[in-house]
Amino acid sequence: MEEVDKILIHSLRQAGTPVPPEAQSVRDFSPELVVEAAVRCLRAIRPALGAPLSPLLPPGISARFRLASDLAAACQELGFGGDVGYQTFLYSSEHDTRRLLLFLVEKLPRDESERGAEPPGKSGVLLRAIGARIREQLGIPWVPPACRTPQLQRLQGTGRLYPFTTCPLVLPQSGGPPELQEYFGGAAPPVPAQPPLSARTPPALLETHAAQLSTRHDWEAEWGGPGLASRLPPQEYVGRKRLRARLRALEPLRQVCPPRSQGPPPGPLDSTWLQEAFGTGGAGGALPKGSRFTRTQHLTHEQDPQVLLQQIQVAAETLHPSKSSEEDAGARQASEEAALEETLARLEAEIEGCRGEVRDAQLSLTQVEAEVRQGRLALGAREDALRLKARAVELLPDAQNNMAKLQLVVEASSRRIVSLVGQWERHRGPLLAEYRHLRALRDSAQLESSRRLSEIRALHERSRSAADEARRKEELYKQLVAELEALPRDISRAVYTQRILEIVGNIRKQKEEISKILVDTRALQKEINSLVGKLERTFSVTDELLFKDAKRDEVVRKAYKYLAALHENCAQLIQTIEDTGTIQREIRDLEEQIEGETSAKPPASLDRILSDCRALREENALLAAQVRHT
Repeated sequence: MEEVDKILIHSLRQAGTPVPPEAQSVRDFSPELVVEAAVRCLRAIRPALGAPLSPLLPPGISARFRLASDLAAACQELGFGGDVGYQTFLYSSEHDTRRLLLFLVEKLPRDESERGAEPPGKSGVLLRAIGARIREQLGIPWVPPACRTPQLQRLQGTGRLYPFTTCPLVLPQSGGPPELQEYFGGAAPPVPAQPPLSARTPPALLETHAAQLSTRHDWEAEWGGPGLASRLPPQEYVGRKRLRARLRALEPLRQVCPPRSQGPPPGPLDSTWLQEAFGTGGAGGALPKGSRFTRTQHLTHEQDPQVLLQQIQVAAETLHPSKSSEEDAGARQASEEAALEETLARLEAEIEGCRGEVRDAQLSLTQVEAEVRQGRLALGAREDALRLKARAVELLPDAQNNMAKLQLVVEASSRRIVSLVGQWERHRGPLLAEYRHLRALRDSAQLESSRRLSEIRALHERSRSAADEARRKEELYKQLVAELEALPRDISRAVYTQRILEIVGNIRKQKEEISKILVDTRALQKEINSLVGKLERTFSVTDELLFKDAKRDEVVRKAYKYLAALHENCAQLIQTIEDTGTIQREIRDLEEQIEGETSAKPPASLDRILSDCRALREENALLAAQVRHT
């Protein structure tokens, strides 16, 4: 069983159980280690089933019994067919513990789909260790710092929790102007020194890293879709995108600012042009374009620059009060606030009134414009009718000659139309054929470009997956090399191979012997069945023959009675032999159980059970005393 125990301990360590190096077999497992191994295996097999269970045995006896009972129920729910209960974890024997742990290890997920996508190598080991630590801490209920035991203090800490408060970080960048690189090289503070408090460093790093991952994911998604469709290099695509964003940002400024006068090349910004642009002086003093609110406010509340300067001075004086008493300052501030609120209410009322007037004026303007358009349409129709009637009146004096001339003009126009139609048909045929040919070429070019674009995307995805696979295999290779270097050099592979072959040979021999025993058992059972059938048939025939003559002959009657007694005694003898075989099998099973219990060191388990019983009685007495006092 040493090889089995080594494989079992290795599997438990892979599942996250910290098996100490001195534990070389299941015999060396303590109840605490058995409970922790079972809980971690349950969490790996079915997280919903193992998450509520704690991997640590509580100090109280009653709490231990509850935890062990819950573990037994969870193992039964997984399908464990053996006898399992709280005693399996608290007072278990070597055989029962090995059987239970082997069942749990066989239930562990084996392939990548069950385990989840975990990166190999040192990063995978680190992630698994972090996940195991997080699961361990999540399985323990939170306890206030003042009530934590030393073990809980190691897991949950002794200090208070800090809020997740972040702050912006300035990280070094590889590209950029030389001044920026010089700043990052010497003047920029290190990242841990940038947050104002040391407790904000981890949240700030987490937020910055999450932002970088999000930006990278967005860029990959955008480049995989519109970027590839644009058929541009990445730098040119980014440059055009920035240019479009800059033009969208400058469009509102172009609408607001007036055009600059033609003259010499533009230099620094002209103050006169800025004043004209933003309405602070100049000829008009008003914005050429802008929102309705800005135009209404400027037209309604146009102020003199001197008045505006006085208001600014008054505001500065209110910000820097003189050394008067606090009561005068408070009264003056209250009066100013009241005056400002009154002015603000009046301005808002005026603004609302102006907005109403503007809406009415716009509505009236729209109605007038609609009426003007309708009048113009009616006037145009009347003018056309008037011209037609004036021309007809001019032609009335010489009606016959004019009718003949008009008939000639109409016929000439008809002949001209027919000739133009023939010319158009002669030109239309080749042009239509060329158009259809060009459209077919365009459709084929679009299909070809779409096919090549899909191939490029597929190649892009394939290259990314190949790079990920190569990276994963490289990490796996490094991990295997590290494990190979960590293995002892004095162990020969041939020894393990020979031992494996010996175990396989022994298993094959045992399988052959079991097959022979099964064949012999089947043959013996067939022979027994045939003899029983032959005996039954012989007895039936003999019974029928003797029964016919028993009515007439006394000797035959006695023989018939002796035959029935003989048949009954033989049946009892066969039943006795079968019962003897059953009893012998039960005796062998009991002897094996006795040997197993003897090898499990029952005195030690009995002493542990007695000590737990005494501790449980003491806890019950203490609880009863507390109940009486309350």
